[in-house]
Amino acid sequence: MFDIAFSELVVIALVALIVIGPERLPKVARTAGHLWGRVQRYVQGVKSDIAHDMAIEEARKLHSNLQQDVAAAGKVVQETGLTLEQSLLQAQYKKAPETPVPPQASFSPDKHD
Repeated sequence: MFDIAFSELVVIALVALIVIGPERLPKVARTAGHLWGRVQRYVQGVKSDIAHDMAIEEARKLHSNLQQDVAAAGKVVQETGLTLEQSLLQAQYKKAPETPVPPQASFSPDKHD
């Protein structure tokens, strides 16, 4: 995370030894280590939350695009159905005889005695 060389760490340790003293240095180092661990876990949690939110947003966009594609496909199917229906009606109209149909005899039930 930080670009610190080994020689820089040695200088920091010597300054801490002089300023803090040899009696309190182990306790301060342990506390600093715990705090550093907390900071790392917090940063990792924030990164994880951001990645999760980005994944959710990407899924929402994908869902929206999919809904638009399905709606477009439904519209195409509906238009194709209407075109097919019109074609069938035109074909039936063209096949219809142009001569008038003679009137059919009326139907009367047979009487059986």
